[in-house]
Amino acid sequence: MNIKTIGVVGAGSMGTGIANLAALNGFNVILRDIDEKYLQNALNRMDKFMEKSVARGKMTEEQKQQTLDRIKPTTKLNDMVEADVVIEAVIEDLELKKEVFSQLDEIVKENVILATNTSSMSITVIASATKRPDRVAGMHFFNPAQLMKLVEVVRGYETSDETVEELKTLSKALTKEPIEVKKDVPGFIVNRIMIPQFIEAIKLLEEGVASAEDIDKAVTLGLNYPMGPFTLQDYAGVDIGLHVMEYFKQEFNDNRFAPPLLLKQLVRAGRVGQKAGAGFYDYNK
Repeated sequence: MNIKTIGVVGAGSMGTGIANLAALNGFNVILRDIDEKYLQNALNRMDKFMEKSVARGKMTEEQKQQTLDRIKPTTKLNDMVEADVVIEAVIEDLELKKEVFSQLDEIVKENVILATNTSSMSITVIASATKRPDRVAGMHFFNPAQLMKLVEVVRGYETSDETVEELKTLSKALTKEPIEVKKDVPGFIVNRIMIPQFIEAIKLLEEGVASAEDIDKAVTLGLNYPMGPFTLQDYAGVDIGLHVMEYFKQEFNDNRFAPPLLLKQLVRAGRVGQKAGAGFYDYNK
């Protein structure tokens, strides 16, 4: 494997973090999104993130600028022709991901790996949109990608051993600890464990057992988690949590994963404009 240029499709929170991470580790990066404003927002977030390291003396202003200089922002998907591997980080919409992979399959070089950062969706289904399913796999980073150490390398049904090993090697080159998910199941490992915990926490709140603050305190102090379930859901986005629960319920055909009513009400409230981006702590106020 000789990877010098990493393509990242999607300049949202995860795509920004992955692109920044790759550039920090010496890779050239092509960062693509559909609008210049999203790309500029991504570059601004990277600059702000690295400025903290400069202030702490962990990197110099010159190193920060060199990192930014390794990133080529673009609105043209065809620019991915220069990439040695592409990581997709668009929104969690299966049809959109399939469309992106179908287009990338026609653009990138023959043996280039196409990886998806999806946190829960089927790698096999996404790979079916390409003519190279053996070179498609999951490469699930965690937010913020610059700091979180884990990468889930996920097999699709036809993903080759070579592809898995190359992505594990790339993960290590990005200073991450890869684990291999051997079967393509919804949620992989982390979300498969985490989503039921979210559901139980919301039910405790619904039933009036305790406040969101006290449930978070119980989890952080009693289980030694770095943050509680409500803080984490507010950070990641309650709409994303709802989407994943609905996907799990459909794919597993199991009501254990059905989203609680309170979560659905909270997301609906945000959608109708009562409070954009509202979370559980906003709900309690």
